Amino acid sequence: MKTLIAFACAVGFSTVVNAQGTSLGAAECERLAASLRSDNVRVTAVTAIAGGHFTPPPAGGSSAAPTALSQLPPFCRVQLTLTPSADSDIRTEIWLPMKDWNGKFQQVGNGGWGGSIQYAALATALRRGYAAASTDTGHVGDTARFALGHPEKLIDFGYRAVHETAVRSKAAITAAYGVGPRFSYFNGCSGGGRQGFMEAQRYPDDFDAIIAGAPGYNRTDQSFQLVMAWQATHRDEASFIPVSKLPALHKAALNACDARDGAADGLISDPMTCRVDPGVLACKGADGAECLTPTQVEAAKRIYAPVIDPRTGREVFPGVEAGSEPRWTVNAGGSRPLGMSDELFKFVVFKDPEWDSRTLDVAKHLDMARAADGGTISATTPNIKSFVDRGGKLIIYHGWGDTNVPPRSSVNYYEKLVETLGKNQVASSTRLYLVPGMGHCGGGEGPNAFDMVTVVEEWREQGKAPAEVIASQIVDGKVARTRPLCQYPLVPRYKGSGSLDQAASFECR
Repeated sequence: MKTLIAFACAVGFSTVVNAQGTSLGAAECERLAASLRSDNVRVTAVTAIAGGHFTPPPAGGSSAAPTALSQLPPFCRVQLTLTPSADSDIRTEIWLPMKDWNGKFQQVGNGGWGGSIQYAALATALRRGYAAASTDTGHVGDTARFALGHPEKLIDFGYRAVHETAVRSKAAITAAYGVGPRFSYFNGCSGGGRQGFMEAQRYPDDFDAIIAGAPGYNRTDQSFQLVMAWQATHRDEASFIPVSKLPALHKAALNACDARDGAADGLISDPMTCRVDPGVLACKGADGAECLTPTQVEAAKRIYAPVIDPRTGREVFPGVEAGSEPRWTVNAGGSRPLGMSDELFKFVVFKDPEWDSRTLDVAKHLDMARAADGGTISATTPNIKSFVDRGGKLIIYHGWGDTNVPPRSSVNYYEKLVETLGKNQVASSTRLYLVPGMGHCGGGEGPNAFDMVTVVEEWREQGKAPAEVIASQIVDGKVARTRPLCQYPLVPRYKGSGSLDQAASFECR
């Protein structure tokens, strides 16, 4: 597809009127370059995009051809390089609608170790009328290798790049439209959820509301869990659980937990009230796909179990939940642990690219890892009072089938919020939605499509506090099943009649 890009001076856009009653045409787009320059900001390019299709540049470090984005309105593409430190090189893009701006700003988050502009998320926000922004978090490629010998770049990744992008984006919006955004929102999942938590904790004035999906907010402790899950199936050849046995494990989990919400429908609504014993699959004869050997039973138990500090007996991080078994290939089935955990130890903690994941030991290394983090990349404090006091809203969602970020970590954070802020402040500011059957930020066996942006807009702008949110399962482009997502601690339960595929047949209680 042909990319419709041209410098603003060469594009014959007519001036249009946006939702704020101001104008942003091609000439206005071009003139932004001069107004955005400062000591720590280099304007790489300001380009008017004609709308329709736009093909992003290749993602940093990736050889895959980028996917063209379609159905885009005309916008002004602002590309900046931010240098808040001498070793910073933060790339940021701001997309400003040329018409029909909704008067608001949405910044989108990054997954894993960041390292690239999130163009698809920018396009989604732009289509909704938002001025939108994304950052590469200060380095190229979804790897932590950048952190080796570059403490300032680790700070950029940890929190500074997102904050600097928010500040510069609001300045660009004001310069473009003559008025700042009425509301500013952050929307991210996984690493983006961590970024959202960091914003609420460190920079409570940046955003009016935050959507944090599957928030990997405690990156360091979570990395212990991920490496330990991998160690469980890689102690020796006999401990490995092949993918052919995961369906049997999943079936055992459903047999133990599925019907507890009144509906045997292939989804576990509340894994916290149920325990699956892998021992029920112990082979009674020859080994096969329907059973587990004794060493495999032990490996499965370790994956479900929380990581415990043997020195104190305290939980370091929760394990995965019953129902997550189809995705154990992600956290326990590869030749190395999930990269975001493995690389934290290699490049941040031990500073040794040859470090062996098999050597990680909680008793020996937990304190060292937490000290190396020091709050730079983990956003664990539940004191978000400043964010809440100014009317900030926080929506957290998490799939019960997530193996990248075990979902009980979100429950733990929510409970700490209640302990710190009190029930009333949490009720007025925060919602946690746990999604039955959903994997990491999506996928899975159940309804996993929902619109949290509209939910947060109605809450922050209209004072309409959310209760349940309807999620859909899309199959071949059609809605196959719907289910209510309940605000924690409520759980969806079958009413006793009606279709198991209809949200109306369930209630939150």
